[in-house]
Amino acid sequence: MAEQKPLLGGQAVIEGVMMRGPLTLAIAVRRSDGTIALSRRKLAAYANPALKWPIVRGCVAFIDTLRWGIDALLYSANESSPPDEQLSRADLTLAVALAFGLVILLFFVAPTLAMHFLSGRVRSATALNLVEGLIRLLFFLAYLAVVARAKDVQRVLAYHGAEHKAIHCYEAGLPLTPENARRFSTLHPRCGTAFLLIVFVIAIIIYSFFGWPHPLLRVGVRLALLPVIAGIAYEVLKYLARSRSRAARALVQPGLLLQRFTTRDPDDAMLEVAIAALQAVRDAGDDVSV
Repeated sequence: MAEQKPLLGGQAVIEGVMMRGPLTLAIAVRRSDGTIALSRRKLAAYANPALKWPIVRGCVAFIDTLRWGIDALLYSANESSPPDEQLSRADLTLAVALAFGLVILLFFVAPTLAMHFLSGRVRSATALNLVEGLIRLLFFLAYLAVVARAKDVQRVLAYHGAEHKAIHCYEAGLPLTPENARRFSTLHPRCGTAFLLIVFVIAIIIYSFFGWPHPLLRVGVRLALLPVIAGIAYEVLKYLARSRSRAARALVQPGLLLQRFTTRDPDDAMLEVAIAALQAVRDAGDDVSV
């Protein structure tokens, strides 16, 4: 049996992959000339012990992931594009703001408005929250199915698959080569897609404790509780990734199934990029378990 490896995470970006350890972040991007651009930086350790408490650390990780993800997207967009097509931080900030607005509209406002037609017929706040949560989940699945059909998005999904294959190869203790990584699955239990699915399920439970107030207040409460829900989801995902019980293996299956929407099989050039990012984290000596 291979020894247990430190938990490393990653994210697909434009023509590349970001890999992250506890104290190191690396981004590898395939340039238009075929070379690989590599950026590596140290991440500050949390000085306040309270930020490492269960659930709190998940909230912090959720916020940090958003921040680091934006930086990685900006770097990857500019490294993979010609000099005359460079993005500014203002351009990317506007794009992210618009995307965030779409998320709020699609996954918070729209399900709440859809429930307006049922709220007069269903008296139970728990039942209303359950149905709204199911509608939100259906919107999420439909969104993934539609977006995944775009050609440019499919390349990002292939890099997502490359990220997972590289991490599988690392966790198996094999040399990090495209040949070794190729044999592994594009599905991984610690994937952000699985995390989002857990978030949707936990949200149904948490929101049920807050009744069924006015629609505007309802949307506000849901948004305000997102960091807490993300913190709980982080702990659940971390437990499922570590546990070897039958129950845990059964619970990760929906998340793995959902990744068939969000990953594609990569080519060796993509695997090479993912491995370059992962190796940069290892070369930094970032081998502390998270």
